[in-house]
Amino acid sequence: MRHYQAITGRKIRMAVVGCGRISRNHFISIEKHADNIDLTALCDIDPEVLAAHAGQFNVPAYRDLEEMLQKERLDVLALCTPSGLHPEQAILAARNKVHVVTEKPMATRWNDGLRMVRAFDEEGMRLFVVKQNRCNSTLQLLKRAVREKRFGRIYMVQLNVFWTRPQDYYDSSKWRGTWELDGGAFMNQASHYVDLIDWLIGPVESIQAMTGTLARDIEVEDSGVLNIRWRSGALGSMSVTMLTYPKNLEGSITILGEKGTVRVGGMAVNEIQHWEFADERDYDTQVKTANYETTSVYGFGHPLYYRNVVDVLRGEAEPETDGREGLKSLEILIAAYMSARDGRTVSLPLAY
Repeated sequence: MRHYQAITGRKIRMAVVGCGRISRNHFISIEKHADNIDLTALCDIDPEVLAAHAGQFNVPAYRDLEEMLQKERLDVLALCTPSGLHPEQAILAARNKVHVVTEKPMATRWNDGLRMVRAFDEEGMRLFVVKQNRCNSTLQLLKRAVREKRFGRIYMVQLNVFWTRPQDYYDSSKWRGTWELDGGAFMNQASHYVDLIDWLIGPVESIQAMTGTLARDIEVEDSGVLNIRWRSGALGSMSVTMLTYPKNLEGSITILGEKGTVRVGGMAVNEIQHWEFADERDYDTQVKTANYETTSVYGFGHPLYYRNVVDVLRGEAEPETDGREGLKSLEILIAAYMSARDGRTVSLPLAY
């Protein structure tokens, strides 16, 4: 792997590709890190959307990514495009010696994720996969408790994502609800919760899944259930639906262990609702203050995630979630879809 040159003595030049729903979080993050990041250019295939954002931010605007990469001197791209486009766009950036921050999921196919990681290795560039929920104060406390082995042996884990996405959400863009560009409730909306399966509990041994398209006119699933066996022996399940009436209800994780029980719930794992361990630690007093109000399932983690991006590109830190870390949740997602399609248990890893 070649090594890139750390960016020092000037601001990091960044462009945003795709000015849709999630891009707002990236624009806010860039603004919050204005001492270190300059928004240099924008790219979107919709001329009206592009013109509106170009006017708002007063930067050059492009409808073609390759043209932007050739004309602008960029350090890093933020990919906020449909998931199925991420692989080719990211690899194109790497070949042009530009780092990439990509939204989740990094790809919709396993081999595409592998190609992305290899391309960035070959070019010596950085690939960041956004997992902003990891930065949430509630999950940071939970991660610390797991890391310190306060649960003892973990027996059972339950994840719920009970949200709603009406038909007009899917109808708002042709790519939504497609296998090629989007993926279903697991891959798109619940992707950050799938990430918790490995990040919090550890490597997965096997997956069983069932999915259904119960109410929406889309190619992919609007609901599904997942059974999980971890290599540690822990068992768990995950229930996901985009059909909750009348609005988003719950995004939660419950961990039951030998010496501890924790439930983090709310609409988007923003409330620690139960926190009980056999021992006590000084940070247990932070449980109530870690809870936060949110009107958005995205939470507030993007600016915190960008802090790590800046530190890495300055040569002062290692990535918290790079391409290889992104592959872990992608592997679980692909295993789930394989299981649901074939009606069988799928063992991990998918490839050696």
